[in-house]
Amino acid sequence: MGIEQYYKSEHAMLYKGDNLELLKLLPEQHIDLIYCDILYGTGKKFKDYQDLKPKKEIIEEFYEPRLNEMYRVLKDTGSIYLQMDYRISHWVRCIMDNIFTYENFRNKIVWKYGLGNARTETNYLDKHDEILYYSKTKNFTWNLQRGEVTPQMKAKYCHWDEDEQNYYMMNNNKKYYLKGGKKLENVWDDIPNMSSTSKERVGYDTQKPKLLLERIIKSSSNDGDIVADFFMGSGTTGAVAVELGRKFIGCDISEKACLIAKDRINKNVI
Repeated sequence: MGIEQYYKSEHAMLYKGDNLELLKLLPEQHIDLIYCDILYGTGKKFKDYQDLKPKKEIIEEFYEPRLNEMYRVLKDTGSIYLQMDYRISHWVRCIMDNIFTYENFRNKIVWKYGLGNARTETNYLDKHDEILYYSKTKNFTWNLQRGEVTPQMKAKYCHWDEDEQNYYMMNNNKKYYLKGGKKLENVWDDIPNMSSTSKERVGYDTQKPKLLLERIIKSSSNDGDIVADFFMGSGTTGAVAVELGRKFIGCDISEKACLIAKDRINKNVI
C-alpha cells in the first residue's frame, strides 16, 4: 500500500496509507503522546472501514510490529493510550506488556459512554470501551486532571479567602483550600458518546467526542508537544491537539478520513 504525505502545515502532518510504513520512517524518540482508537477485531464491515477478524493470531500479527515501532518513536517521557473493544483488550495487553513492560502499565480506563447496543436479549448491554494506558519509562509526563466541583465539596469548602481568591475549609484551626474537583478515576462515565444529531458530527462512522481526547491530551502532554494518532479516522485527535497548542501527526488508509481530518484541523488554526 505504501505511504504518502497528504497534508503539511506548521501545526500538523497527515499521511495516507499503511501506518506501519509511516512508523518505520519516523525517527526515534520523536513523539510525546500516542493515542489510537485501534481496529476492534469484530470482523465487521463498517461504513468507513473493514475491521480485523476476531482471532488471536490475526490480532498479534497485525499489532506486534506496529506497537514495536510506536515504542521506538515514543520519547522516554511519553505515553500511549490505545482504545479498543473489551473482546480483544486481553490480547493487546499481553502484547503491550511484552513491549512496554508490565511495570510501565499505568492503568486501564473504562469509557462508559451511555449510548450503545440495545438490541441484545441474551446478554448484558455493551456500553463501554477500554483504553490501555502505558508510559515508556517511569519518568513520564503527567498533568493531574480534576472533575467538576460537586455540591458536597462546595458545602464543605464554604469559606471565602479574599486574599487567595479561593474557598477553604477549617480543620483544627488550619485552612485547607479548594484545589478543584475530585481527582479523576479510571471509569469515565461523564463523557457521553455523540448522538446521531450531535453538532460535532462530521460524517464519519466511528467518530469519538472531543471531550474524550481533551482529557487524554491535557493529562499526558504539554503545550508544543507532538501528539500522534496512527488510526486517525475522523481526525478528532488532531483537531483537539491543535486546538490545545500541540503539534499533530496523523495517519489513515482512507482518503475520506484524511480529507475530514484536514478540514477539521484547518478550522482550528484559522
